[in-house]
Amino acid sequence: MPRSRPPYSPEFRRQMVDLVRAGRSPDDLAREFEPTSHSIRAWVALADRQDGRREEAAPGLATAERDELARLRREVRQLRLERDILSKAAAWFARETGTLPSGSSGS
Repeated sequence: MPRSRPPYSPEFRRQMVDLVRAGRSPDDLAREFEPTSHSIRAWVALADRQDGRREEAAPGLATAERDELARLRREVRQLRLERDILSKAAAWFARETGTLPSGSSGS
């Protein structure tokens, strides 16, 4: 009888979706983490439906422009994800050391 495991948390699923949207492959994530690539793709599809996302070609743009637009959007998602991670890390270090980051408006 196969072992069953508790379902993945919504937070974990959201992180997987964010990583795919930032440019990571579901196959790579499946190798690195436990869920299958099929499950990760299903989570992304569900999130896309819930967010109202559709992969429609932008009217009036040339193929090269659409490709560049898609690449730039992926890059922006990746940069936002990295920024959020760094922001959380800075806040954690500030709490651990008892100091405030230099960019804070405490004055």
